[in-house]
Amino acid sequence: MASSLVRPSHGRWIGGVCAGLARRFGTTPNTMRLIFLVSCLIPGPQFLIYIALWIMMPAEKY
Repeated sequence: MASSLVRPSHGRWIGGVCAGLARRFGTTPNTMRLIFLVSCLIPGPQFLIYIALWIMMPAEKY
C-alpha cells in the first residue's frame, strides 16, 4: 500500500477519486478509471459510491 487515501491535487479528472484510489493501491489512475468504467456495466450503486467517496475523501494538502 502506497499512501493514505486522499484526492490528489494534480493528475485528477472529475473529482480525483480514481486517482486517489490508484495511488493508495499502487496502480495507475487510468487502470483504476478502467476498473470503474467496467464496473458500471454491472448493476449496482457505483455512481453513488463514487459521489460518497468524492465527498468523504479529503483533498491533498499542498
